[in-house]
Amino acid sequence: MERQIQRKPRILCLHGFRTSAEILKRQVLRWPATVLDKLDLVFLDAPYPAQGKSGVERFFDPPYYEWFQATEDFTEYTNFEECLAFIEDNMMKSGPFDGFLGFSQGALLSAALPGMQRDGLALTRVPRIKFLIIISGAKFGGPKFAHHKLTSNAYSSPLECPSLHIIGETDFMKQESTSLLEYFVDPFVINHPKGHTIPELDEKSTEVMLGFIERIQKTMATADEQIYLNAET
Repeated sequence: MERQIQRKPRILCLHGFRTSAEILKRQVLRWPATVLDKLDLVFLDAPYPAQGKSGVERFFDPPYYEWFQATEDFTEYTNFEECLAFIEDNMMKSGPFDGFLGFSQGALLSAALPGMQRDGLALTRVPRIKFLIIISGAKFGGPKFAHHKLTSNAYSSPLECPSLHIIGETDFMKQESTSLLEYFVDPFVINHPKGHTIPELDEKSTEVMLGFIERIQKTMATADEQIYLNAET
């Protein structure tokens, strides 16, 4: 059987709290062309307009959006199920997608999706998530964010979903981002000296990113080949 021509990973990108798809796009597109040319990136605005002040008002123009809402101590969540349905609807309309890239609130959400999908609690109408790129991430049930009822078992067993984690040395989420690593099997990691932001990639970080892309392309090729074989039988 001839192998299919290698295709670009198609990635749904989820922005941070009270920012937007356009803001995330502007930041990610600062990455080297050697990386961007290998990816098919789709940027999605969250479903809810910002319900308060945005932390990026000095740097980026509105509108701003949020994926879901939480109490001040992050113990209760609103519109979480609706957010999951919104993401799945967009995946069906604009997909199929191979993986997620998430920043901040988008990363918190993205990191929990493979476990929820595994348990049949989210993304049940779309193909399995093949990989994640997590920037300034955290986990539900960690030091900062309590579980939602749908995430309570998301990390009950190690996630074999390939993952790349980008962690800032001065990020206020560094502890949460670092502790998230232990729930993924063989995660790739990029450390950078900045804070809560999408960093530009230096030469070393670019090498790590390209290595991760090579890995996920192999994962995709195996999955695509299995789909092809199933269609033949």
